[in-house]
Amino acid sequence: MNNNKNKIGVLLLNLGGPDSLKAVRPFLFNLFSDRDIIRLGPSLLQKPIAWFISTFRSKKTIAMYSQIGNKSPILELTTAQADALEKELNSEDGKTETGIRFKVYIAMRYWHPFTKSTVDQILEDKVDRLIVLTLYPHYSKATTGSSVIDLKKYIPSKDLDVKYINEWYDYPPYIDSLAELMAEGMSRYKEEAFHLLFSAHSLPQSFIDEGDPYLEHITITIDRVLRRLGDSPYNYADLKYQLSFQSKTGPVKWLEPSTEEAIENLSKSECKNLFVVPISFVSDHIETLYEIDILYKELAESHGINLQRCRALNTSKTFIEAMKQLVLDKVKE
Repeated sequence: MNNNKNKIGVLLLNLGGPDSLKAVRPFLFNLFSDRDIIRLGPSLLQKPIAWFISTFRSKKTIAMYSQIGNKSPILELTTAQADALEKELNSEDGKTETGIRFKVYIAMRYWHPFTKSTVDQILEDKVDRLIVLTLYPHYSKATTGSSVIDLKKYIPSKDLDVKYINEWYDYPPYIDSLAELMAEGMSRYKEEAFHLLFSAHSLPQSFIDEGDPYLEHITITIDRVLRRLGDSPYNYADLKYQLSFQSKTGPVKWLEPSTEEAIENLSKSECKNLFVVPISFVSDHIETLYEIDILYKELAESHGINLQRCRALNTSKTFIEAMKQLVLDKVKE
């Protein structure tokens, strides 16, 4: 009997991040070399220009990482998510629902473990069924699109049944996990007034103009989570909120307003308490630990605003359960 027929692989796709200060420049080079998300002149010049940009930007980026532990935490956090998901999928409930044993893998787009090495391991393990779960809930060609294109270079055309979960921005268990963490954070304010700021990773405006659904997905997630917070047991009604965008790079037009601009504008409307929700992120990394917790917090304080951040999903029990249900739903298709 071939036991592999009763085993299914789950592959989590993520961006990756430098695992040391020495890795910052090559990580940036890999990022800017990706022509699927940014075109730097003619194709022959993509890598030379990427080398120049990564070399120019690395000193500033190293300074940022040096303030959050000298590396990105994304590998450790994604590994922890994978371990927790594998444990839940292989629980008694998981075995009862599917009759399968699960093995969860991770693949990063721009740093180790790279996609090819992970696919090699999956093939070596003789897994013949694979569920690919992107850790970007909101689809964009710059994130899920690029990661899936990269993955398909290494997936054999036969002998491996692959199913993709490319977007899950309105998946109810995911919305529940967001609402839970938001309610936990907002409870700090007691009777004090506060304003919500959903901060999403920015994207060039041209992507949206060309039909990328990212912005629409983000706005739907916000609508769904606000509805959920209005229901029992939370009962938060009439929350004041707005959407802003962070982490833009380069001279092209990006989605607006930036999170910096939003904070400055809110200070003019007598906002004293600001609760920031990193809406497009499923784990902590430089965008939460440095940009929000350090950079934006200092900016807010300079304008008399007390900025607090919603905890990242990381390995929250409800988020791991949401990922488990996503996988089980796909298995049943």
